[in-house]
Amino acid sequence: MQRRDFIGSGSALIALALMSNSASASAEPHSPVPTPRAIQPITLKNIVIGAGEPKIIVSTTASHSEAVKDFVQQQAKRPEPAVIELRLDQLDNSDDVAAMVQLTRELYAILPDKLLLVTFRTKAEGGNQAIDDQRYAALYHQLLTHGQMDLLDIEMYRGTPQVEQLIALAHQQGVHVILSSHDFQQTPSQAEIISRLRQQQAMGADILKIAAMPHDAGDVLRMMSATWEMAQRYAQRPLLTMSMGGMGALSRLAGELTGSALTFGMAGSASAPGQLDAGDLSATLAMLHSSLSSEKPA
Repeated sequence: MQRRDFIGSGSALIALALMSNSASASAEPHSPVPTPRAIQPITLKNIVIGAGEPKIIVSTTASHSEAVKDFVQQQAKRPEPAVIELRLDQLDNSDDVAAMVQLTRELYAILPDKLLLVTFRTKAEGGNQAIDDQRYAALYHQLLTHGQMDLLDIEMYRGTPQVEQLIALAHQQGVHVILSSHDFQQTPSQAEIISRLRQQQAMGADILKIAAMPHDAGDVLRMMSATWEMAQRYAQRPLLTMSMGGMGALSRLAGELTGSALTFGMAGSASAPGQLDAGDLSATLAMLHSSLSSEKPA
């Protein structure tokens, strides 16, 4: 399929997603619709999250710190990614807290013009290692008080007291929080997707994230429709949503239309199923941005 044909078919699917939103409104009960509130963009290091093209995140996948540093040095020179995600759970020595703290400081120094996102993705939400809530909170506490980063991914279901304390500490340290939820088994209902995102916002997240696995095209459309509804009706913070796997690729491209402000690209190995090459992703996002901008009244 030619790129033009792909974008055309993508536009049709997006239209179907938004049409399904209208249908779901009658099928699923909603609380009274509040007055729409504009999403407040976040600006860090002159990078604006929540306006214009979705910003690209690329993740580290290496198991050794030296390989991670080499990768980040390479990505620091590339134009596509705005955010580099350090995946601590991929590292063989992730239980060495002092080493992880030092690694964040070294990577932060390498990235004066890009954002460093630090993440320990637990096995319960698709990551590489299992960790209990207490160890998770203790690791993040040390990273926040002794490491350096721009963004920290906190899983919303790690335990309410720990999560609330980590959000408060992150904000005290000047670190922005992505609260996240991942479902590798299914795609929740549209009402549930929106409920989780609204809960993240109420908990004080700076960026609201949900990722889910689709079983068919309808699941992808539902994620996109839920993102659009959240952005239009409830969101005050930037969104980061996606359908995973190859079937969900369209959701990674359509964020500027549906309301997702960030998207993951692949540089080397993928950190999650369905990621697209960062270079191809950047080119397609730019093309879609140009098309969408041409639709705006002069």
